[in-house]
This record gives sequence, C-alpha cells and structure tokens, in this order.
Amino acid sequence: MNHQRILRELKNKGEQKNIDGMARFGITGGTMYGVSMPNVRKLGRQIGKDHTLAGQLWKSGVHEARILASIVEEPEKVTEAQANRWIKDFDSWDVCDQACMNLLWQMPFAHRKAKEWTKKTREFEKRTGFALMAVLAWKDKEATNSQIEKFLPIIKREATDSRNFVKKAVNWALRQIGKRNLVLNKKAISTAKQIAKIDSKAAKWIAADAIRELESPGVQRRLRSNV
Repeated sequence: MNHQRILRELKNKGEQKNIDGMARFGITGGTMYGVSMPNVRKLGRQIGKDHTLAGQLWKSGVHEARILASIVEEPEKVTEAQANRWIKDFDSWDVCDQACMNLLWQMPFAHRKAKEWTKKTREFEKRTGFALMAVLAWKDKEATNSQIEKFLPIIKREATDSRNFVKKAVNWALRQIGKRNLVLNKKAISTAKQIAKIDSKAAKWIAADAIRELESPGVQRRLRSNV
C-alpha cells in the first residue's frame, strides 16, 4: 500500500466521537481523523515494517498517520537526526508516548537520547525524554540496574517543572523505574522522598504519587515474588 491509499483508509475509519473522546483526555493538535488505536494497530500489522513508508506517513502531519509511522518504522534504520526531527513535530502526549513505546526505545542510542531530551525547552520534546525513560525501564530487559539508575538524578533535577505533560512524564518515569525490581524500587522511593523535600508544588505531587504506588502492598508483593 502506498501512503496516499493508507491515508484514505485512515480517514474512512475515522469517527467524530473518537476525536471528541481524545479531546477529553487532552489529546489535540494537527489534523485528526478519529481512528481508534485498535484500528491503527491492525493496519500496522497488515502493512509490516517499511522505512520509506514511515517517513511519508510522518510527513503527512496526520495524527493517526504519525502513530502508524512509529509502528511500521524499522528501528535499525532510524538515525539520531531523524529521531531529533520527529520529536520536534510532537504536538500531543499520545503521539509522543506511542512513538516511545512503538519505536524510540529500540534505538541503540535510546538511553543517551532520553537523557539529552530532558534538557529540551518545548513541553512535548522534554516530555519525550522522560516518557522514553519510563518505557526503557519497562521494556528494555537487557538494561542493567546501573543504566536505569542513571535516570534518577535527572528526574530529581527536573521535578520542579510544573507543565502538565512534563510533570506527568517525570512521575511516570520515576514510578516505572521503581516497578522494575526491588533494588530499583528502593532507590526510586529514596529519590521520591528527596523530591518531596523540594519547595515546589509539582515536585511534591510527583513524589507523593510515586511513593503511594511504589510502597503499595500490590507493587511490593509483585516485586518480592519475582526475586
């Protein structure tokens, strides 16, 4: 399928009720067709991996097409220059997070870019750094505790950013690190308690929410059962 046919198919699958529902969750920006994620993922499976097509879909600027691009892109062909270009186009938290979950975490330079992107100024670019940390803590089974632990000082450093989509990603990264294993759970809780002492409303929210989950009986029980 060429990209124009795919765009027509996406448009045909779109529904206004989905656009309305996305808006309620703070998902806005760009051209949106209102295609459900199950339909986007189904189309991605039908297409398979295609680097050229991914680039064409991304350039379309269509919300769902960009998520689809992150699904069909070939991770081994993604350069740092391409990754930097894509994150500049992020205009919603779901495209950011989907790109991290579907693609960016698989880049050989993902750990380095996650740290680098947390220094960005724009809200969604900066969010990408922390969303990528969260996904790496969740999905990168080959990463060592030492590699993941290096994210914690950065999380503490940026915990005062009160912008909604940044602070939520900072919180997500902290919680995901703390749910990886018992060792990192203790370190994440320690970091959260340090963050709680910062004179910042955002920092105190990030810390309290993370501690609540990471010290919960359910999380502690699951981590101990995996030892």
